[in-house]
Amino acid sequence: MAALRACGFIVFRRLEQNIQFLLLQTSYGDHHWTPPKGHVDPGENDLDTAFRETEEEAGLKPDRLQVVEGFCHELRYTVRDRPKTTVYWLAELSIPEPKVTLSHEHQDSCWVEVDKACSLVRYPDMQGALRGAKAFLDAATH
Repeated sequence: MAALRACGFIVFRRLEQNIQFLLLQTSYGDHHWTPPKGHVDPGENDLDTAFRETEEEAGLKPDRLQVVEGFCHELRYTVRDRPKTTVYWLAELSIPEPKVTLSHEHQDSCWVEVDKACSLVRYPDMQGALRGAKAFLDAATH
């Protein structure tokens, strides 16, 4: 059985001195919170998948996202007895007050600072990705 692969963005915006991350709440399963991500389609590269999924799931068009060079976080876990890898890049939203348009896969969205984001995201590996993104941004501004 082939391994599953997904890609997405940890999307953030800057409001004054604060960094807020975008989380989406799934409309299925345990209604967990996650950044936008999805499965890689045949013939599609990973970064194109991240842009496509972010637009499909949150309505954020690629021209509104600026990929931050130097940050890429890979998560490895098992889903229904199959290995899965999810790759996240960091992308800054170019407008402060975006309209998030959810797909049928999600029922809610929020912009939250890293501590609140980690309290919503219950998986330790995703919490680590969010804290890593925040640390990367903090280091880049000092």
